[in-house]
Amino acid sequence: MEQILINLLNGLSSGLLLFMLSSGLTLIFSMMGVLNFAHASFYMLGAYVAYSIAGWIGFWPALFLAPLVVGGLGAVFERGALRRVHKFGHVPELLITFGLSYVVLELVQLVWGRTAVPFPPPASLQGAAFTLIHAPGQALQFAWGDAPAALCAAASCSKFPLTRAFMMLVALFMLLSLWLLLTRTRIGLVIQAALTHPEMVESLGHNVPRVFMLVFGSGCALAALAGVIGGITFVTEPAMAVIVGSIIFVVVVVGGIGSLAGAFVASIVIGLLQTLPLTVDVSLAQAFRLGPDTFGYPLLKLTLAQVAPILPYLLMVLILIFRPKGLLGTREG
Repeated sequence: MEQILINLLNGLSSGLLLFMLSSGLTLIFSMMGVLNFAHASFYMLGAYVAYSIAGWIGFWPALFLAPLVVGGLGAVFERGALRRVHKFGHVPELLITFGLSYVVLELVQLVWGRTAVPFPPPASLQGAAFTLIHAPGQALQFAWGDAPAALCAAASCSKFPLTRAFMMLVALFMLLSLWLLLTRTRIGLVIQAALTHPEMVESLGHNVPRVFMLVFGSGCALAALAGVIGGITFVTEPAMAVIVGSIIFVVVVVGGIGSLAGAFVASIVIGLLQTLPLTVDVSLAQAFRLGPDTFGYPLLKLTLAQVAPILPYLLMVLILIFRPKGLLGTREG
């Protein structure tokens, strides 16, 4: 039971990390109609920039400075390159962001190398946030932090890392901040108005291209913030962009292209889909009580843990078939 609870929390934390990534991508698409193929590259860049800054002045300043640096680079890219091809349609926009992803990857490998870099969490984020203790014949116990070694020697202990708890707190703070920004501030009202009525907003004296540049830079900064936290939680390596690159587009499609609430719901669902089946060591044939004479029986002998990586993509296919605009989206495709 304790392992199921830990996996549930791992799924929620992974889902919230996906939301931190997909929220920036959703903002950029809903504002500009640009599906940024380089978004995961800004996630990777955030981790590496934070790694370098942390080596100079520590992790906590790097947590704030790295997103600002990467967000500034994203704004420069929008102003100097993306804006110039915007008038030619969506295909050139996709191609230029696709090319940028390879440029960022090569630059990262050139500057920091092709292997993983040591980017451990700070001392204040090391260890366990809490420990679940299950002793034989006793009820499940809860302890803050790391449980004593003597206690874990006589019982089963499952620890939830402090870095994942921090990841969840930051993601929830980001969700609240974005909601307040877009619904309770003048800047948010201008952003939403520029989405639906850009000519009217421009006639009122607002610089719509500048708004677009700030939104693109902010989306890149959100991805970089996710990269900083993902870098200390997992591994900071050049392949980290590839690992999350495809799944964030699954989140955006499932939640609904352009829907921030949909991105949040889809992130949680996909995070749970990726982790909860890992606790079930039962084949599909056993789960549905199917015999050897069933069509496709060799495939049905796969366990739920083995098919867990493809479940998000299967969900995306089903969403595209039965609800093309996504769970909470307002536009199709």
